[in-house]
Amino acid sequence: MPDSVLNPVRSTWKLPAKLSPVAFAFFMSGIMAFLMCLVITATNRGLAEGYLGAVLEAYRLAMPVAFVCVMGVRPVVIRLVRLTVRS
Repeated sequence: MPDSVLNPVRSTWKLPAKLSPVAFAFFMSGIMAFLMCLVITATNRGLAEGYLGAVLEAYRLAMPVAFVCVMGVRPVVIRLVRLTVRS
């Protein structure tokens, strides 16, 4: 059965296919920025009191910066993959 029959609400909020690169960049940058903030904050401050707050504070800046960077380097990465991977 199609997804829309099983769960009609879920299919109504999905983005159009042409926005797949933006959705990919959003999720990739969000996850990577959070993981990097966890590691860098632990390295700089340790896992002491206030660690999670410091991670979230760093993430407030890191996530938008990472999103812009992913969107910006996407064409370069696509070209590099085409140059290095057989089709």
